[in-house]
Amino acid sequence: MADNPARILILDDDADVAYAAQLVLRRCAGKVATLADPRQLARHLLGGVPDVVLLDFNFTPGRTDGAEGLALLDQLRALPEPPLVIVMTAYADVALAVEAMKRGASDFLTKPWDNARLLAVVEGALAQRGMQAAAAAPAAANDPLMGDSLPMRQLRALIASVGPTQANVMVLGENGVGKELAARAIHLASRRAAGQFLAVDMGSLPEATLESELFGHRKGSFTDARSDRAGRFQAASGGTLFLDEIGNLPLAAQSKLLTALERREVTPLGADRPQAIDVRIVSATNLDEARLYDAQVFRPDLLFRLNTIVLRVPPLRERRDDIPALLRHYLAHYRELYGKAPGTIAPEAFDALCAHHWPGNVRALRHACERAVILGQPGAYGLADFGLHGGAPAIVARPRAAGADMLALDTLERDAVAAAMTQARGNISHAAILLGISRAALYRKRSKHGL
Repeated sequence: MADNPARILILDDDADVAYAAQLVLRRCAGKVATLADPRQLARHLLGGVPDVVLLDFNFTPGRTDGAEGLALLDQLRALPEPPLVIVMTAYADVALAVEAMKRGASDFLTKPWDNARLLAVVEGALAQRGMQAAAAAPAAANDPLMGDSLPMRQLRALIASVGPTQANVMVLGENGVGKELAARAIHLASRRAAGQFLAVDMGSLPEATLESELFGHRKGSFTDARSDRAGRFQAASGGTLFLDEIGNLPLAAQSKLLTALERREVTPLGADRPQAIDVRIVSATNLDEARLYDAQVFRPDLLFRLNTIVLRVPPLRERRDDIPALLRHYLAHYRELYGKAPGTIAPEAFDALCAHHWPGNVRALRHACERAVILGQPGAYGLADFGLHGGAPAIVARPRAAGADMLALDTLERDAVAAAMTQARGNISHAAILLGISRAALYRKRSKHGL
């Protein structure tokens, strides 16, 4: 039996499934119990609440709607100190699993599972369960993951737990929440911290050159290959390769990436032998999980290679306690950058900013602060200085008062792109339509302005 005193409960009416899981999980917990009848749950909990519960959705023969499992999930989550719940489902019921996660489940497994995947998910949950003490610590002064709200403390603690491992990590979250910052924090917490952290925007790589960009090429392997070139996998050797916007990768390209990860080697275009790779993969996507687990959008076998550990970065609306500190930080940063005099936020504007939905998350708040510093008059910043009019961000930057210097063209363009992304809630296609440009042009402009 493992020395770990953690307790796991497997709640499944299929005795074979429960027993198989119990055998695998004995190596990572002190006690692994099974229950086939959910009516016994209340009595079982009298002996103590487990750390993690693996929960099936259906128990009555013929039932397939998952209502029983969801009711049990609600019951478990209502406990004074609720366990982390991992729901178990078939591929066809992924939408049901996503609904369970909205109700508080920490993750889900698809049946039949791979034993390594089962262990990784449960170990990740146990790490999250054991991070409560670490979550009580405030952020360090130089921590780029700013915020002392409970969700951010929990995120930092989970990064501290998974960082030193070699596990591949997938970072989920809406546009603008700081997924790359989380990825960099994982790298800095790892044994590869002295190595390279190389970020690649997968959504901006043309499919025709993707293989060359990732795996490299030899001189003469195609028309413009005038010299040997290392790919991103080789360039990040010994460090961390961050694959951002992985959900935008076409299915054909996903197959090539899967092969590289499975074999731990790549073959540059024009080369006659493969090269071993030594990188840790951290990926990120803003896809909602229902689409991410859709086999027509993302290959399940690649997904399970990438998401050994899943981190979810909370949107700003779920950590509103952090908004005042973020406003102070970014206003001070841009005042120093642009040589502006100190200013304060008008009380009514401050209340509105703290109550704002912030669909563009921290990135939108940062751009709003930059805009306020550039456009605001001496004294208190008003709501309009932040580009918020009646709660909606303005796409076009308004000029300053008569006699003031006009904004540079680049600043106008950046402001328009940032506001369009905010109004489109991070959807690249919608933002491109608002701006009247192509998706490719929008990717270039985002890269140009660091958005």
